[in-house]
Amino acid sequence: MQSLRELYKIGYGPSSSHTIAPGRAAKMFIDKHPTIKSFRVTLYGSLAATGVGHGTDKVIETVIKPLDVEIIWKPEIELPLHPNGLLFEAIEGDKVIDAWEVYSVGGGDLRDNTGLLNDASQVYELTTMNDILAWCIEEGRSFWEYVEFCEGKEIWSFLEDVWEVMKDSIARGLEEEGVLPGTLRIARKAGSYYIRSKTTTGSTGNIGLIFAAALAVAEENAASGKVVTAPTCGASGVVPSVLYFLKVDQEYSDKRIIRGLATAGLIGNIVKTNGSISGAEVGCQGELGTACAMAAGAAAQIMGGTPKQVEYAAEMGFEHNLGLTCDPVDGYVQIPCIERNAFISQKARECAVYSLFSDGSHKVSFDQVVETMMQTGKDLQSKYRETSLGGLARIVRPVIKKG
Repeated sequence: MQSLRELYKIGYGPSSSHTIAPGRAAKMFIDKHPTIKSFRVTLYGSLAATGVGHGTDKVIETVIKPLDVEIIWKPEIELPLHPNGLLFEAIEGDKVIDAWEVYSVGGGDLRDNTGLLNDASQVYELTTMNDILAWCIEEGRSFWEYVEFCEGKEIWSFLEDVWEVMKDSIARGLEEEGVLPGTLRIARKAGSYYIRSKTTTGSTGNIGLIFAAALAVAEENAASGKVVTAPTCGASGVVPSVLYFLKVDQEYSDKRIIRGLATAGLIGNIVKTNGSISGAEVGCQGELGTACAMAAGAAAQIMGGTPKQVEYAAEMGFEHNLGLTCDPVDGYVQIPCIERNAFISQKARECAVYSLFSDGSHKVSFDQVVETMMQTGKDLQSKYRETSLGGLARIVRPVIKKG
């Protein structure tokens, strides 16, 4: 498995697959052709089907301009390696002098026919939860210690930076008001939820605080704000909100929080390596399901859980999101995505608490759920995998006011 640096990417929303990765690809292609003045980019499958809502065309144009660029949409065609396919062409006169077929495979990652396009080496020898859990039990250590064992102590400065960006995205989102970009006319709610959480006592106030933090990040992402892929932009509100609650309400130290962030990243990495975090490939179960598992495992560890309890929390967070479809209304990462971040954040906390009441023993392993998720994703019709052709995206139509 690769470094957590390849999982936690700092970038701008609304979609790691539809904005961060295509933007990276555009930059790579124009850098390869510094003298070319005209380009054509064809979007295939899910990248085209979600239309302007996911902002793929906008980010490509931003990267390539002021050079000429033509965007072509082909949602009905899916390239062979992944539903998120792009074709870049460099044009001179009326001739195509170079073409590059590349894929956005989830979490901001790119691949072409040569493999994944990054320079990261494989730093984790163990790649399954079962093997890593066995290492923890045999060595008497925690999951975060396995991260340090593989990555070195320098990983902590990186994770400190990640935590700072997460906190900043929450702070911005709690202060911002108004309507989010796009046709849906969705008003920001994080600030009002936060105010109500401050004046509500007991467990309801706790839930409100988690909701507010998750909404803050998800709304920032929808507005193309700066967030951390955890594991994706569309699911970026879950891990920060749970960690923020543990920090602010439960008063756990930053050191514990950042160790939890390491464990969350390890869990996400296992899914990314053995399964998928791409909504276009496996549905929202691969994005928010993974985020739920990450946050649940991190919370269980922060609250004093054993490695077995941490694995159990992560397994529950993943298992009970199996089959979750990706059906963004009008192609925007807003409905049902924003509310979903909030509800799944609370679910993650509940999974952590549930596991701490147990001794960590259970029948279904995390690795089995990863395998099940992949099979379920393959069984999902494409209209339920980030194409905006089925589910809520088909039933709910925005009313576009003119004038």
